[in-house]
Amino acid sequence: MEKLQDRFADIGEFIPQQDDDVIVCRCEEITKGEIRKAVHEGIFTIGEMRRYLRNGMGLCQGQTCGKMVKGIMARELGIRPMDLTPATARAPMRPMEMKILANDRSGD
Repeated sequence: MEKLQDRFADIGEFIPQQDDDVIVCRCEEITKGEIRKAVHEGIFTIGEMRRYLRNGMGLCQGQTCGKMVKGIMARELGIRPMDLTPATARAPMRPMEMKILANDRSGD
């Protein structure tokens, strides 16, 4: 039987660890301790964590830190990494001037 995250489960208090100052997300400079503390403050999904700390929102889009963040969160929650609710995948977007869209007449 899968052990899914339960927002009402007692995961214990946040206890600082010796390696909490290790940077996990280099793009946004997020540490292991910040991720662990966020879980104890009520962050239970990868999507919530991305919105809360901005990990995975930098240049690499989570390619470097994604698995580490997932592992840290799963350990704090006492579940398997595969049981964490994943973030919604979205294509990278770039700002575009409206005149570019207005000049696109390929659909006529």
